[in-house]
Amino acid sequence: MKKVIIAEEIKALLKKEKSFLERSDIRIFKADTNGRALALHKAEKADLIIAMLDTPDMSGEELCSIIRSDDELRGVSIIIVSPGGEAELERCIKCRANAFVSSPVNNAVLLQEAHQLLNIAPRKACRIPISVKFDGTLKGRPFTGYLEDISSSGMLFRSSYALFEGDTIICAFSLDYDRITASAEIVRVFGKQPGHDTSYGVSFSDIDPDAVSAIEAFVKKESVEK
Repeated sequence: MKKVIIAEEIKALLKKEKSFLERSDIRIFKADTNGRALALHKAEKADLIIAMLDTPDMSGEELCSIIRSDDELRGVSIIIVSPGGEAELERCIKCRANAFVSSPVNNAVLLQEAHQLLNIAPRKACRIPISVKFDGTLKGRPFTGYLEDISSSGMLFRSSYALFEGDTIICAFSLDYDRITASAEIVRVFGKQPGHDTSYGVSFSDIDPDAVSAIEAFVKKESVEK
């Protein structure tokens, strides 16, 4: 899973970009200052940091200098967001960031840079809400759950059964007249609390092409009806 640290004000600008912010293969961390971004990176070893050129506690130059001079931290990609003036441009170049984006931010430009640096493709699979019971197994042990949304690449479900990131499950469920069976990896765990159902994000790891087509047809039909 890719880890991305995003400046708080940039995350607010991207709030409608759910195809990026809610990807099951990306974990987002929010930082209100560059100092906080640095602390998060030290703890999490992020794959990408999207930072502001200036925050009250630390400049972009200082953030990049600290990261690039530390063998354990320097592997991260960095995008700096700044005003578009000539002086700011020169500062961005000196930062040794991988890319910089001028403000006001063009979301498409920023996300294109992010996808390239993370080496991931933009998510094209449409995801829709759904409420369908499914049967699952983990290492031969059965459990049940309810789908909350689905796309041809993965799904979100809730269950009282305890699962963990990295678990591989077999899931089976029905969409209209099609019975879908697939292997899937747990990539996100949301709101784990004793006595309550937990939501899990999964990515399909082994699924028949006919099943993918059936899911795509179902999603398309439901999207039109909604």
